Amino acid sequence: MSLLVVGLSHRSAPVSVLERAALTADAQVKLVHDTVAAEPATEAAVLATCNRIELYADVDKFHAGVAELSTLLAQHSGVGLDELTPYLYVHYEDRAVHHLFSVACGLDSMVVGEGQILGQIKDSLATAQEQHTAGRLLNDLFQQSLRVGKRAHSETGIDRAGQSLVTFGLEQLAAGAPVETWAKGKRALVIGAGSMSSLAAATLARAGVAEVVIANRTLERAERLAQILIEGDDTDVLARAVPMETVPDELTRADVVVSCTGATGLVLTAESVAAALEGRVEGPVAPDAGAGPAVRITEAAPIRGDLPPTSLGTEEGCPLDLSAVQGTAHFSVLGEAAVAGMPAAELEQHAAWVDKGAEEPRSGRTAVAAEPETEAELISALAATVATIGRIPERRRPEPVFEAPRPAPVLSLLDLAMPRDIDAAVHRLLGVRLVDIESLAEASADAPMAADVDQVRRIVSDEVAAFGAAQRAAHITPTVVALRSMAAEVVAGEIARLEGRLPGLDDKHRAEITQTVRRVVDKLLHAPTVRVKQLAAEPGGAGYADALRTLFDLDPETVASVSRADDTKSTENTENAKNRGRA
Repeated sequence: MSLLVVGLSHRSAPVSVLERAALTADAQVKLVHDTVAAEPATEAAVLATCNRIELYADVDKFHAGVAELSTLLAQHSGVGLDELTPYLYVHYEDRAVHHLFSVACGLDSMVVGEGQILGQIKDSLATAQEQHTAGRLLNDLFQQSLRVGKRAHSETGIDRAGQSLVTFGLEQLAAGAPVETWAKGKRALVIGAGSMSSLAAATLARAGVAEVVIANRTLERAERLAQILIEGDDTDVLARAVPMETVPDELTRADVVVSCTGATGLVLTAESVAAALEGRVEGPVAPDAGAGPAVRITEAAPIRGDLPPTSLGTEEGCPLDLSAVQGTAHFSVLGEAAVAGMPAAELEQHAAWVDKGAEEPRSGRTAVAAEPETEAELISALAATVATIGRIPERRRPEPVFEAPRPAPVLSLLDLAMPRDIDAAVHRLLGVRLVDIESLAEASADAPMAADVDQVRRIVSDEVAAFGAAQRAAHITPTVVALRSMAAEVVAGEIARLEGRLPGLDDKHRAEITQTVRRVVDKLLHAPTVRVKQLAAEPGGAGYADALRTLFDLDPETVASVSRADDTKSTENTENAKNRGRA
């Protein structure tokens, strides 16, 4: 059996595809069950975060495994296989181990070095264990990846290379200002009460916001998170829980909103955010019952502003009524945009007028009006240019385009959900700043890499080699155990035959003879079994188990039974460890 991973992440797929392929918790459970039910796989686990979806499996056939896992990902994500395939990546055996270890260390995260991925890997393993789809290989792999990730964070400065996605997102909202300075005194609304939302609430509380309001579909979870914030030793923040249906009202009072839910549709539409902006009031806000002290709200900027009039449409002699189109939304009468899409005849008139108006007397020369024939040639040439390059050359210096200043945001939105919680159209609202997974991906592409990243990569390489050696050595262990079991049966048979030939042996002599024969067998098997374990741990050593079974004519079923017993023991140890952790 061999480890195979098929997945897609922010490195291989655009956010729009990741958003559509996102799996709910129920879909993840169904996916791992369907994977182990498929012929090539015996174990399965899903690692699903806001920027990756990966399916891990222990398979006996590579090509069949890739085909089956890809098909299952497409089926459960709802994205067609033809559309999903270009964005999928595949890792096999040692490369799959290297990939997961790199992910655990934060090397493959959107924000390099972030530590939240360790909790997500832990959750993924717990789900596979609860569903009984993780056997010896995936248990060992995921537990070792957690140890590698912790080692990377404790032995290097990888934490300095990046922060959690929450912190990075808040830094983007702060637009260069220290998060603590930007957040101080603000009122925050956190939508959701899962791990990411809890981290966001705690981060905002430590940053110095005046109040954190938590909205969740299950009110009890929101209340529990609010209580944790209130009782925290490192914060002094007011916190309260509200039901989801009160989000529109809370939105009119909030300065910062962080949303990360498991919803499959939008939680905040552009219309609801626009309505919240219009509903904001100046000065102190009277708190609702149990809402804590009032927080001063800054006046919202208008959603749209009016552009100042331009003089282009009033110039004498212009054959076109440019002022008639100046009030059209998103239409400029300046520069080339003024004539985009106009009929060819009007283009010719406008071009001729612009061309005539552009010439100025030089060195005392007087501009001479063009003859009708010359003018006709000019118009024809300009029409040909328009047909070729799609625009007219503008020879006069265009007036500077007026750009309305965008006001400072009064409402900052951070969307950490996948699929997104907040409508991307919110980007177009004045007075609002939205940071989502897509904009975080763009911002993180230019983030500097810390020198410690190279050290973490060396740790990952060393751990991959050690894991591979341990797995190869473990692979031959059932064969060695079966060989020793066969040797013990041979000794027992020979002692029984000796008793038949020498019935007068007393117990003392019988025990001495038995012990002597066993010592001889143990000494004969010791060196070969130790050496074969060493050889099997080396790359390419998997064939030694087969050679041992062939040389000693070992029963395959005996070897398989030993493997099953080891897997059962490993599972029991895992369950005991989980129970001790709960206690």
